[in-house]
Amino acid sequence: MIKVLMVCHGNICRSPMAEFVLKDMVSKENISDKFIIASAATSREEIGNPVHHGTRNKLAPFGISVTGKTAVQITKKDYEYYDYILIMDENNRRNLSRMFNNSSLSKVHGLLDFSENPRDIADPWYTGNFDITYDDIVEGCSTFLSWLKEKGEI
Repeated sequence: MIKVLMVCHGNICRSPMAEFVLKDMVSKENISDKFIIASAATSREEIGNPVHHGTRNKLAPFGISVTGKTAVQITKKDYEYYDYILIMDENNRRNLSRMFNNSSLSKVHGLLDFSENPRDIADPWYTGNFDITYDDIVEGCSTFLSWLKEKGEI
């Protein structure tokens, strides 16, 4: 079982988008049974809040529902449980480093680190552009899956 936790600042825009896009991808490849996929925030600001309407509206035309998802904060237990913690930007890495007392963070990777063009994924909370965020997340999730296949994990 490959356990993946998507992480962003508030867990209402990027990380739930990445969680549900990856769930959709593995479902379409009939490999859902090989994964546990979730998402969380580094901050407490949005805890308990539903997924941002921009993310819901972007995913709906693709038949991807986020119904029932509310923001949660990553815990030390999560860090120990998940195999891959995929962050959306370097601010997330800094926050995780502070939260976990500068641990090695060896499980932490940028979602786009697996692509040919590693970069941060812009936060649509600030940019208002859920299209670019979605395109980056799809690229990150698909290249992450390809990387897992190349490693022989799936």
